[in-house]
Amino acid sequence: MSRKSTSGNPTQDVRFESAGRALALARERNRDVEQGGSSCPVLIEGIKDVKALRKLGFTGVIEQLNRGWDRSRLVAYLFEKYGCNNPNDGGPAIILLMDWDRTGGRIQNDMSIRLRAMDVSLDEETRIELVRAMKPEGKTIESLAPFASELREKMSYHDPDGSDEEE
Repeated sequence: MSRKSTSGNPTQDVRFESAGRALALARERNRDVEQGGSSCPVLIEGIKDVKALRKLGFTGVIEQLNRGWDRSRLVAYLFEKYGCNNPNDGGPAIILLMDWDRTGGRIQNDMSIRLRAMDVSLDEETRIELVRAMKPEGKTIESLAPFASELREKMSYHDPDGSDEEE
């Protein structure tokens, strides 16, 4: 099977493999320590994003930006609750995962600047990979939901412990 389409762009299978790898690493870090993860929270925009991540097998803490708080209060809360680094793996304290549309990009940039000003280390790699791989399918976290079964299949190769988790 060809790894590139006739137009020179990667095929959907190749792109989903890349997205699956990034999502699997994030899912593994998000999983509770008792389940073999790092208990690293994921910060997303809203409830539909939470539902999409749950369909992809994320079982750990998912924090929402849209909760009726101003961003200063949210940043203070995240800093107080999660600190600067993840105490379980020494990695970034929070996975910052906003949509990859114009608004999501602005929010990602704003939250990144605010949290980094407090010395909070952030994992933004998952979003970077999803921007590359999933743009043809949509520009939001919630747009991943219809592809959950295909993505979970790709994710299970990189995170086999998450393949049995509830959808």
